[in-house]
Amino acid sequence: MVEMHLPHALSALLVITIVVALLFDFTNGFHDTANAIATVVSTRVLSPPVAVLMCAVLNFAGAFFSTNVAKTIAKGLVEAEAATQAVILAAIVGAIVWNVLTWYFGIPSSSSHALIGGLVGAAIVQSGFHAVKWEGVLEKVVLPMVLSPIAGGVLGFVIMMVIFALFAKTSQSKVSFVFHNLQRLSAAAMSFTHGQNDAQKTMGVITLALVANHMLPAGKDIHIPTWVVISCATAMALGTASGGWRIIKTMGQRIIRLEPVHGFAAEAAGASVIFAASAMGMAVSTTHVISGSIFGVGVAKNLAGVRWNTAQRMVAAWCLTLPSAAIVAGACLFAIRAMSHPAAVALVK
Repeated sequence: MVEMHLPHALSALLVITIVVALLFDFTNGFHDTANAIATVVSTRVLSPPVAVLMCAVLNFAGAFFSTNVAKTIAKGLVEAEAATQAVILAAIVGAIVWNVLTWYFGIPSSSSHALIGGLVGAAIVQSGFHAVKWEGVLEKVVLPMVLSPIAGGVLGFVIMMVIFALFAKTSQSKVSFVFHNLQRLSAAAMSFTHGQNDAQKTMGVITLALVANHMLPAGKDIHIPTWVVISCATAMALGTASGGWRIIKTMGQRIIRLEPVHGFAAEAAGASVIFAASAMGMAVSTTHVISGSIFGVGVAKNLAGVRWNTAQRMVAAWCLTLPSAAIVAGACLFAIRAMSHPAAVALVK
């Protein structure tokens, strides 16, 4: 069992891969901060600095809860022989590029699916379509990608309707007071489950790189080293602490006008779906889940009040993420091959 011990001599490419993977984890943190705190900030239950700090701490804690998703990434998506150091590095770079682009335009796309798309695209360029475990991609990525926001929307709608029934005769001021406090708990749960699911994607990629470098044994019972868990949890927490205000504005203000009761319902639904998916090793997008939950709550509140043009932009970004990240990663792999060509190395020297 490999734990905290690293060999003295690491390949330069492996070191670069690990550093870039942690950079991706950092961008994942600031890109997806909105998932956990957009609603609690928009409803003014917590101030932005307090919300970001809470999210960072609980993202870190959530990353230690399980490694089921990390094992899915490490062994369930591409064949081991196709997962070379160059392929993994290209996948991460492709995901980072997509993260930065969507962050710049304030589009809440999925960092998780960007990473998975990058891994699949680079593996195809490396070894062909047979290098991808399509059954695993379908069961652990594509189906959860489609079903998880629907589940979040349905659960958000149900929770909102139950709240309407329970508090139908309660004054508005009392409802606001109750859910002003309850939303702190739901936001905390959302932050914890975000770390539980999202940080594991990078853990899986780094573990895959270690297997490719023959530092860990391949097989069904693959082990996620403790130092990988700590590194990824720390990188995501630091990224979260830096905030992602462009996307927070989209999530918290441009879908529907939120009040504490709506924020609680959306976060409770989102956290429940993500927790269940993580337990089953499914690499879901926290962005998709909380967005679906907010839409479900919005439909329960006021169908006409939902800003469907925002929904169209978000769904378009979701559909584009996997193929776009795959294309970028494939291009990155070609670039890495070109730079490692003997003629290019000689030219640099």
